[in-house]
Amino acid sequence: MSTTQQQSQQTRAAGIDPRGPQFAAAVTSAVLIAVLLRAPGPAAIAVLALQAAVFAIGAARGVQHTPYSWAFRTLVRPRLAAPDHLEDPAPPRFAQTVGLGFAVVALVGFLAGVDLLGLVATGFALVAALLNALFRFCLGCELYLLTKRLTAH
Repeated sequence: MSTTQQQSQQTRAAGIDPRGPQFAAAVTSAVLIAVLLRAPGPAAIAVLALQAAVFAIGAARGVQHTPYSWAFRTLVRPRLAAPDHLEDPAPPRFAQTVGLGFAVVALVGFLAGVDLLGLVATGFALVAALLNALFRFCLGCELYLLTKRLTAH
């Protein structure tokens, strides 16, 4: 078994604090709102590109490795009681992949001058982030679980 597979199994066994992805979704929501308020334009594209990079880290390495997760672990988590349960990191990682997809489509739209595409894709990502931030409903996580159920048969 490779080192990466061993680390993945250790993380999966340990789980993540479910409040971390919710915190990250709140930060993501603020970032995407800023994009929509500044779009179209170079500032919006730059901020969206940074958000896409955060999504890419979360998709490639897991949500627990993003800068937002670091902020949660460093600034927020020490002030909270221990979580009552830990969460499998795979669904939030999939959600980061979905967010990355929307961010890339939005970037392509803005860069190609198809501002409506950029706005709509950013808006879809924002709705998903707000659902998680406000209601702890992770749309990407639910898609992951649905996919797992459908492909398990």
